[in-house]
Amino acid sequence: MYAFDEKYCLQQFQNLLAIDSTLGQFREISDYIEQEMDRMGFPWFETHKGGVIATFGGEKEPLVITAHLDDIGLMVRKINADGTLNVCPVGGLAPFYAVMENVRVHTRDNKVYTGTICRTPNSIHVTEEELRQVAPDFRKNVCVVLDMPVKNPADVRALGIETGDMIALEPRFTMSGGYLKSRFVDDKACVATLLTVMKYIKDNNIKLERKVYAYFSCYEELNHGTSWVPADTRDIIAIDIAPTGPDQNSEEHKVSIFCKDSRHPYHWDLTNELRAAAMAGKVDFVMDVFTPHYGSDGNTAVIAGHDVRHAAIGPDTSNSHGYERTHIDGLNNTYQLVLNYLKAAQPVQMGVAE
Repeated sequence: MYAFDEKYCLQQFQNLLAIDSTLGQFREISDYIEQEMDRMGFPWFETHKGGVIATFGGEKEPLVITAHLDDIGLMVRKINADGTLNVCPVGGLAPFYAVMENVRVHTRDNKVYTGTICRTPNSIHVTEEELRQVAPDFRKNVCVVLDMPVKNPADVRALGIETGDMIALEPRFTMSGGYLKSRFVDDKACVATLLTVMKYIKDNNIKLERKVYAYFSCYEELNHGTSWVPADTRDIIAIDIAPTGPDQNSEEHKVSIFCKDSRHPYHWDLTNELRAAAMAGKVDFVMDVFTPHYGSDGNTAVIAGHDVRHAAIGPDTSNSHGYERTHIDGLNNTYQLVLNYLKAAQPVQMGVAE
């Protein structure tokens, strides 16, 4: 097994969580990744829409390993008559997974206000019995209440808040017994894992013969994160969460190799190569299928028409798109699989496995 810098991985995860990056709000988090690439000494460039692509390998058989920077969240749809905010989801955020969460409202003038996602009415003691049974709905009975003394739309607009402003949910990270609990494990825990892989390669002066791109994408949650990839790309592997559930093989201590999702099967040969690498490295893994509501940047590039082999792997994670939970073992196993695959994919000595 390769040495896993757990402290670095967890610190990177928390650093990333501290940066709000609701879909389309990429500037601050892209800057952070670029600074980390500079610190490690990897060359990088930025895509027109905000993704960051760094190179940390050689020249042959170019491989893209991608993890996404964007988070699901909300956007101000309109300002209600009482000064609350009517909101719409950006990405796959369900109302029942969002009610009573604390939020930050980001205006287009770079002001930030806090608030809470609330039901309407918002107090159970003064809610009629029939209304208690109604499911939360962003269009009808869920709003954002600002932590400001606003009573009407004029008060809200005086703050600089308007339709189209972004709303980020509080991650609420905590860790106990090795379990990581937070919003946005999808996909900031995977970004942290990829950064940890790159740190190992840098610290150990590993020279890869295969050219490897680290693609920190934006807009994965809207299904076009890797719709463009470098022209020489031969393979693409996404690192993304593997949802747990009653019909799934995935469980939080393992890494999953994705066989299929709601779009189509992943490339047979590439998934077999990943499976062989996992077995050779004694990685704790499972093969799994994710339907009916899952997709990744692993197949976005294929759907866009690129002639690449595609695959996806990732730490097994519960409560997807809600208050998510995984285990540090899942991050470690994902890390081990990536390094073992890179070792198997090219003949240059990877350094001493520990």
